[in-house]
Amino acid sequence: MTTPENTQEAMLGNAAAPAQGPVETPAEKNVDTIPSLEEQIKGLELKAAEHYDAWLRAKAEGENIRRRAQDDISKAHKFAVEKFAGELLAVKDSLEAALAVKEQTVDSFKSGVELTLKQLVSAFDKNALIELNPVGEKFDPHKHQAIGMVDAEQEANTVVTVLQKGYLIAERTLRPALVMVAKGK
Repeated sequence: MTTPENTQEAMLGNAAAPAQGPVETPAEKNVDTIPSLEEQIKGLELKAAEHYDAWLRAKAEGENIRRRAQDDISKAHKFAVEKFAGELLAVKDSLEAALAVKEQTVDSFKSGVELTLKQLVSAFDKNALIELNPVGEKFDPHKHQAIGMVDAEQEANTVVTVLQKGYLIAERTLRPALVMVAKGK
């Protein structure tokens, strides 16, 4: 049993704790749960290797995407006119057929040329090649090339004569129209 003196000492903290087995200090508990420095280094090295591997894979994937995009662009440039060229083959065939006819009359020759022109215009329409014939329009230096100026009753800088038609492809000038422009009154 405890004596009053032991109880007072226990309350004051002066008494020795009863012997209940080995007592672990907080430092001893931490030693068991904290990995050693070598284990921590090995774990960090594994994580670094994983991150490096992931970075290398991402870099390789980026290079592959860039290379595929360059190949696609190269192929697009190479075969961009394929559809248009296919449309022009019919025009070429018609011209060769017209030249192969031994006995031609002016009327048959003219009708063959008109048919061939219709095929060519159809090929232009299918491929967004637009003809510019700007008679009576205001001069536009982006679409027209003035060869000279003439005295005319029209307003200044108005297209009076078209010497050569111009063409647009996808709203960009492929060839400007050669025009004569009015000087003005």
